[in-house]
Amino acid sequence: MITKAVRLARVDTRPELGAALLMMLSYPCVMVAALLPNLWFFAAAVTVGYVADWFLTMRGVYLLKQLSRARAGLSIRFLARELMVILFLARTDLANDSIYYAAIVCFLLFYALQAPHSALLTLIRNRRRLPFATRNIDLSGLRIPDAPSPLLTRRAAEKMLHLDVAAVAGLLVSAGTDRPVFGFVGGGITLGLGVLYTAALVPYLRGRRLPAGTDTALAFMDGRLDRYKPTTVLYFSGSKDSAYQVNMWLDTMARLDGRPLVILRERFILPQLADTSVPVLCVPGAVHLMNMDLSTVRVALYPANVGKNIHMLRVPHIKHVFIGHGDSDKLASVNPYSKVYDEVWTAGKAGRDRYALADVGVRDDDIVEVGRPQLSRIGTWSGVPAGRIPTVLYAPTWEGWTDDPGNTSLILAGENIVRRLVEAPDPVRVLYKPHPFTGSRNPRAKQAHERVVALLEAAAARRAALPEWSALREGTAAARAEAQAELTRIEARLAALADTGRPGADDAEASRDTPADPAREAETARLREEWNAAYWRSFDTWEHRVVTGPMPHLYDCFNVSDAMVSDISSVVSDFIASGKPYAVTDSGELGEAEFKRQNTAVRAALILDNAASQTDRLLAALRGAEHDPLLVARKELKEYLLGPDEPTSMVRFDDAVRSLAAKADARLARLPQDGSVEGAEDEFAAMIPAQRAEDEFGVDVSLGTDPD
Repeated sequence: MITKAVRLARVDTRPELGAALLMMLSYPCVMVAALLPNLWFFAAAVTVGYVADWFLTMRGVYLLKQLSRARAGLSIRFLARELMVILFLARTDLANDSIYYAAIVCFLLFYALQAPHSALLTLIRNRRRLPFATRNIDLSGLRIPDAPSPLLTRRAAEKMLHLDVAAVAGLLVSAGTDRPVFGFVGGGITLGLGVLYTAALVPYLRGRRLPAGTDTALAFMDGRLDRYKPTTVLYFSGSKDSAYQVNMWLDTMARLDGRPLVILRERFILPQLADTSVPVLCVPGAVHLMNMDLSTVRVALYPANVGKNIHMLRVPHIKHVFIGHGDSDKLASVNPYSKVYDEVWTAGKAGRDRYALADVGVRDDDIVEVGRPQLSRIGTWSGVPAGRIPTVLYAPTWEGWTDDPGNTSLILAGENIVRRLVEAPDPVRVLYKPHPFTGSRNPRAKQAHERVVALLEAAAARRAALPEWSALREGTAAARAEAQAELTRIEARLAALADTGRPGADDAEASRDTPADPAREAETARLREEWNAAYWRSFDTWEHRVVTGPMPHLYDCFNVSDAMVSDISSVVSDFIASGKPYAVTDSGELGEAEFKRQNTAVRAALILDNAASQTDRLLAALRGAEHDPLLVARKELKEYLLGPDEPTSMVRFDDAVRSLAAKADARLARLPQDGSVEGAEDEFAAMIPAQRAEDEFGVDVSLGTDPD
């Protein structure tokens, strides 16, 4: 019942549910106390209301957003409490006293202060907002002063409204002692602090406290682009939960020949961007982007099919390529929108065949097989290493947005899979790495996850208690302690390296304070490799483990495992690169033949039912090639899905970029430069952005001149 109440109240935990109930109940209690009137009851109910509201606001619970939509937002809730203070005073002997009228005037003036306070904050944020945000780009020549202190700007409306506590407390003390002076003092404190808070924002609107204007900033960025001369762009636009689609390509861009540049269209993607040494330019405005000098760019790569792609696709001197964000049999992999690109790059022949089968208008000549450069960190398998027991990774996907039982094996088969693995006659180690979204939509998935964790932890405890394993554990105690100490040291250093800016910095200040720092990037990469090595040394190679969080990466789990059980997702397609045995659960009970017909990636997999009764066949494959009937099928499927091992995917990707850039150069060379052909000069002018242009609506979007 409590779980259901938590879900209905749109809160995440029982404390949040309790706070929500207290907050909602406090208002009728305050009203009853005011009508009685009962000072102590009133004071207690008001206090509970303040504390519960503050707690929920700090936790950012979704319930408060729902209340705002229902016209019961933060300001209304505070106003309601203040009106009930007036009601309480009206029901006491102070109704005809000057303090009663002073309270009314105080609250009226206090709410009058909200308008200039809110207006100043909005002006400061708008005027400090550059037309772009950056990472790894030197902005030292552009005026960007420090942002106001977060004490002034973070949760500013909440801080301002909470200043009424002094007035409310003073009025209640006056009611209890019959001495109006406390009410006057409390009201004075509230109004005085409100005026000071508002006045403290005014200096930040002065010219020297504001960044350079839009035209100056855009001209500066054009100068930076002219000096850097980017050749290949990774262009991305997406929702708040889609940052992974661009993150998966950052390492590839960093290894690319030439001068790469990442262009984003939404500011909220920047904080979610993975570490990269590649220059990153976020340009939310379409007109600003279309008038930037990208004349040296020859190839633009698109991980997603979204509407804002048109703002880059309209540039004719660039060759445009759809690279996607994963290779699978999902409909998104054969979107008809892909016809707008000059080329579509797939991992292997499977992608080419997928487009041919879908018949969405993408020509076979425009498809290039480049492999998956991201998978280069996945090692290939040569059998279980000597001296340790096999490791099996269970990596189910999450429950998805529908209740289709085929979405995840966790609900129907998770416990059976893990139980059969931990109880196998020949011991194996089990690593369980759930999807980070597991249980976020379906409580059954969350409960199944918790049961699997409990099952695995119990199995680990039983194994550790057995004499043969406990003896081994004693022998590795010193090494494990050393690894734990190393993890602590590395994590502290990584945190220090990640702290590159002042807390509370806005986009402009963060852009200024995150220039390219090759030394920091190199140290971060080295430390993460050391962390990964220390993590796997911090526990025994026979110890079952639940692996959560961004580190270790899924691919690192692949590398220490000898086999995997998973569901239909990109996890399976990526694991195929290792060549290791794998099993996929047919949770929807389609039957093996139909399941394999619908899903290319499982054609070399052992198919499990929800009882996981075939796990012994997966474990048998770990004993050697003679027990692995799917060995050849996995090799063939790997090449079909991902292409050949040689040349490497990164080499093929680089070659594809160079080839397409050469085509772009050849097209530019064919254009007449002397204006001899009517209209050619206009076409060329459209291809190389000028310093001054107009958008489709006739609005002047002059970028000014290069400040250098």
